[in-house]
Amino acid sequence: MIGTGPEGHTFPGATVPFGMVQLSPDTQIRPFKQSYKWAAGYRYEDTTILGFSHTHFSGAGHSDLGDFLVQPIAGDVRLEPGEIDTPGSGYRSRFHHETEKAEPGYYAVTLDDYAVRAELTATTRVGVHRYTFPADKTAHLLLDMRSSIYNYTGKVLWSSIRLRADGTVTGMRETRGWAPARQLYFAMRFSQPLAGHELYDREPLPQEYKGFATPGTSPADTQAIMGRGLIGVFDFGELEQPLVVKVAISPVSEDGAIANLDAEVSGFDFDAVREQARQAWEKELSVVDIKADPAMRKSLYTALYHALMAPSVAMDEDGRYRGPDYQVHKAEGFNFVSAFSLWDTYRAEQPLMTLIEPPSRTTDVVRSLLVSQKESPFGILPIWQFQGLETWCMIGYHAVPEIADAYMKGVGNFDAKEALDAMVASATYAPYGHLGEYMKLGYVPVDNDGEAASKTVEYAFDDWTISRMARKLGRMDVADTFEKRAENWRNVFNTQTGFLQPKKADGSFREPFDPAQAGAQSGFTEGNSWQYSWYQPQDEAGLIRLLGGDQKLVDKLDAMFDAKVDPKRYADVEDIAGMIGQYIHGNEPSHHLAYLYDYAGQPWRSQERLKQIVDSQYRPAPDGLVGNDDLGQMSAWLLFTAFGFYPVAPGTNEYVIGRPFVEEATLHLPNGKQFHMVTDNLSGTNRYVGKVMLNGKPLTRSYLRHEEIMAGGELHFVMSAVPNKTWATSPEARPFSQSIADKAGESR
Repeated sequence: MIGTGPEGHTFPGATVPFGMVQLSPDTQIRPFKQSYKWAAGYRYEDTTILGFSHTHFSGAGHSDLGDFLVQPIAGDVRLEPGEIDTPGSGYRSRFHHETEKAEPGYYAVTLDDYAVRAELTATTRVGVHRYTFPADKTAHLLLDMRSSIYNYTGKVLWSSIRLRADGTVTGMRETRGWAPARQLYFAMRFSQPLAGHELYDREPLPQEYKGFATPGTSPADTQAIMGRGLIGVFDFGELEQPLVVKVAISPVSEDGAIANLDAEVSGFDFDAVREQARQAWEKELSVVDIKADPAMRKSLYTALYHALMAPSVAMDEDGRYRGPDYQVHKAEGFNFVSAFSLWDTYRAEQPLMTLIEPPSRTTDVVRSLLVSQKESPFGILPIWQFQGLETWCMIGYHAVPEIADAYMKGVGNFDAKEALDAMVASATYAPYGHLGEYMKLGYVPVDNDGEAASKTVEYAFDDWTISRMARKLGRMDVADTFEKRAENWRNVFNTQTGFLQPKKADGSFREPFDPAQAGAQSGFTEGNSWQYSWYQPQDEAGLIRLLGGDQKLVDKLDAMFDAKVDPKRYADVEDIAGMIGQYIHGNEPSHHLAYLYDYAGQPWRSQERLKQIVDSQYRPAPDGLVGNDDLGQMSAWLLFTAFGFYPVAPGTNEYVIGRPFVEEATLHLPNGKQFHMVTDNLSGTNRYVGKVMLNGKPLTRSYLRHEEIMAGGELHFVMSAVPNKTWATSPEARPFSQSIADKAGESR
């Protein structure tokens, strides 16, 4: 599987689709301020492996996790990681990529310093390890409870290790990381009997009162230990057979972890678990058949793999989970899932799931969001949640468009009235993100909010999706209120400069103004006005009128893509990567921009820009993505774009047509039907769409409807070396815009 770019924010290890366990090697654990590049624990250019931990994010810009790191050791045991450049100084080991093998559900590598072959596989809640030790060396397994991604001194608040009478090792740790006071429990069993063990506390409590000692006079005769710096070493003597280790995790309790272990991996048959994982991935990846050149095909299946990781299961096998109130709850009739990177995934990741996954998957997502709102101490939907806990990362209330998009498409089984009430509660909770000022002024003032302009336009889009769902439910009072709020993006658009511009509480635009300014206090979130000025997906026609016509939008977009920019200007802004002029593909606010030429009646320009983006931003290599995958969003963008269409405005039930990058692709839809994409004359020089046919008939508009895809059929592209400047150019052929729908008295 390819990686996610220079940051390396993905993991190459073992998981199953949407699995709670993501078992993977960690190559470095750095102090917090140096951790960004190791947000997934693994970087391809590193030369040593610390060990294998059981939880990771795939492509998150911020990070946490790396729970329960284990390292097989042959021979002498060292309790500290040691220095990278000093072999033998610690328990880390050198490795070479030539010995690595990574495939869905399986990872293997040779640890050179120990001559140990390490293999990993997984079920939903259990990581399974197989370690082949040299026959003449004593085999050990080290468990370092201190190791944590995005680390800092004192991050581990408390932890425990307990060796039970039957040889099962259990424990927990509580960390103060991205999600504060997060608790996770584990249960570990071995295929070989223990020959001995040692339990250490490497960070004794500093306070004056330390309590009384537990039974045991040495690490070797201590059966249980608690503290903040725990290490366990488990000894097996010289082994003639590989050691299989299985580790289950639970957000609830040690007994929950044991129950997960018993339910999912009853024995020690590593190959059977690996085959089970392979079959699970084979089933999921076969939802799409792709015919394309080898590089594109590899990139697309890797993208699909990435897209099928999150939101991940976050409950025990009996349905119990830990909610945002830190209490234990039980999911009834659905799977509780978490790892909601909503600022990213509402754009394309979750819309992709509504096409390729069974409706039960969307049911799990929406119902998990709704119970989280009920359990939240603040009574609002998740913002950026993982393992059931809120992090308050990013802006907007983007659970709202995911729910609205599902409802408008008729996907999933959930209480729509309950959902709308939860959406309104989130959109009217004044203490969150200066919503009180937004509701009072119609925008977020920049006086006390360094992301004010971005918040205003993102709130406005979310509000529009509430209005869509409310109108369909017959809640006209709610629909009218939020339809009006959906126009708030206009309040921060300066028609004099032609840019989105931060506005002060007194109603004046903040001066001086530089549309290229990004970073803290710029008024924008992980971007600048060049990217955000086009963020009104619900009403791009309204933007065109403010700018002064179709050509004005085209000229602005061209100026953005063609700008001469010194990348050093953004060197201190972490998430700005993949620059094409002022277009930044490595960050989500730019993801719909290439499609906006369609709204101005020049779809051939979208086709040009899409080729420019795909050619420069994706390739099948360890650094194959230019930025964070953001839990599937970057990958979902590529998949949609390669198929020839993209959900610019989730909630419209429309997909804006771009151009395809595959010869053929077939979506095996969850309703049992198939939707085929076929391309004639696809080549590097034929970058334009000559004509489009849907089910054998000419398609004269630049968008598809969701129901047209779900009905099955064929979308047929004929590519050309010259642009077709007559196709889909008329106003009625363009995608949805709120102001046009209002003017026509419709809600298309």
